[in-house]
Amino acid sequence: MTDAQDTAADSSLRTTGGTPPDDAGSSVTGAPIPLLEPREGIPPVIADEDALARVIAAFAAGSGPVAVDAERASGYRYGQRAYLVQLRREGAGTALIDPVACPDLSGLGEALAGVEWVLHAATQDLPCLREIGMMPSSLFDTELAGRLAGFPRVGLGAMVESVLGFVLEKGHSAVDWSTRPLPEPWLRYAALDVELLVDLRDALEKELDRQGKLEWARQEFDAIASAPPAEPRKDPWRRTSGMHKVRRRRQLGVVRELWQTRDRIAQKRDVSPGKVLSDAAIVEAALALPANVHALSGLNGFGHRMGRRQLEQWQSAVDRAKALPDAGLPLPGQPVTGPPPPRAWADKDPEAAARLSAARAAVSALAEQLNMPQENLIAPDSVRRLCWEPPKVMDAETVGAALAAYGARPWQVEQVTAALVTALSA
Repeated sequence: MTDAQDTAADSSLRTTGGTPPDDAGSSVTGAPIPLLEPREGIPPVIADEDALARVIAAFAAGSGPVAVDAERASGYRYGQRAYLVQLRREGAGTALIDPVACPDLSGLGEALAGVEWVLHAATQDLPCLREIGMMPSSLFDTELAGRLAGFPRVGLGAMVESVLGFVLEKGHSAVDWSTRPLPEPWLRYAALDVELLVDLRDALEKELDRQGKLEWARQEFDAIASAPPAEPRKDPWRRTSGMHKVRRRRQLGVVRELWQTRDRIAQKRDVSPGKVLSDAAIVEAALALPANVHALSGLNGFGHRMGRRQLEQWQSAVDRAKALPDAGLPLPGQPVTGPPPPRAWADKDPEAAARLSAARAAVSALAEQLNMPQENLIAPDSVRRLCWEPPKVMDAETVGAALAAYGARPWQVEQVTAALVTALSA
């Protein structure tokens, strides 16, 4: 049994009978218990303004943190919008809200202003929640808490089982949540996802406090809550799977044109781009540079199931790229704003490569000592930037200032600075 399991047991979070703990609680230990039903049953889906107003009032009157989750339709629909929002709070119970029928949840967001939100892998859900008017002023991320506490498996199911002793059914995580009406088993799964989030939060908070890491976690949570929306990705077509095979600029132009054509079609049809045309087909066409529709139809991904009209639209995209002047073709690679890829350091700057090797070894040793992943101890990009352009004077003050400028939190600066100074000075 882990220390966190001890904490959970001491907190009387586990019960017999496969239901969540009640106020009386229990300290039962043993085999994990399947969690089969929400304690108040499956709530009705909120799909009109009157019902939403009642939920807002109930959650505003509730007490303590609020568990929040969102379901998207990744792989089925265009973009990452939310198709179901789940919440649970003491005194309010569980709510399942349809953000398609109720697209503006800013009133709910305002009602929860100042309340701590409990999410699992918060950075995955916050963008789609922001789109519908919901953003926390403070949060607790149970996945990140698990990482900082040293859990080897930090998925929600694994955490609930190892910390609280319950087994969550995870069979519906990748379904098409844009389906209407949502099947009852899916709604049960969605309600159970927030059933024990606050209990998990409480147990992990005690474990982090026991390890002396609670303040570190709070700094991480504050950084997530206060982070601005991500900037749109520059040249997103460059992330096409298999791009490493594409070398010539004309071929890159074909990838870009096909990707952009696919994206416009996917957005118009509200389907996942991969359902319109696969990345593999885009790369295949770019490498082959087909001269006509007949040649295109012979390539993988453009087979007999594709109609003449579809083939013509893809061939038109290829032809547009082939007709571009050289000056209009994309350049290989992306503009580098930071250090070059580490694999090139040995040739470009052997001393920087030696610094990076020493710094990585120091961070790895410290992360093992603190029982957490290296990337949570300090961002690898911050270490690379520090090693590529180290301060002229190598001491704790200059190294700490450089790390802070790269976005490191105070606890990270405090933990890694001495080790990095020693490594970089060697």
